Amino acid sequence: MPAKSKAQQKAAGAALAARRGETSKSKLKGASKEMAETMSEEALEELASTPRKGKPEKVEQS
Repeated sequence: MPAKSKAQQKAAGAALAARRGETSKSKLKGASKEMAETMSEEALEELASTPRKGKPEKVEQS
């Protein structure tokens, strides 16, 4: 599933970096912290690798 916004993509990238040990998990907050705990590395990589061009900064939740 591709990221729907730039914010979602950034959160997935931060969670992926923490999952791989590139950054500390204690530095994660909010959505990125939840993503690191609940999503697989493959799913995080798919979200983080989505092209940013044309994506809104944030998407309102419905």
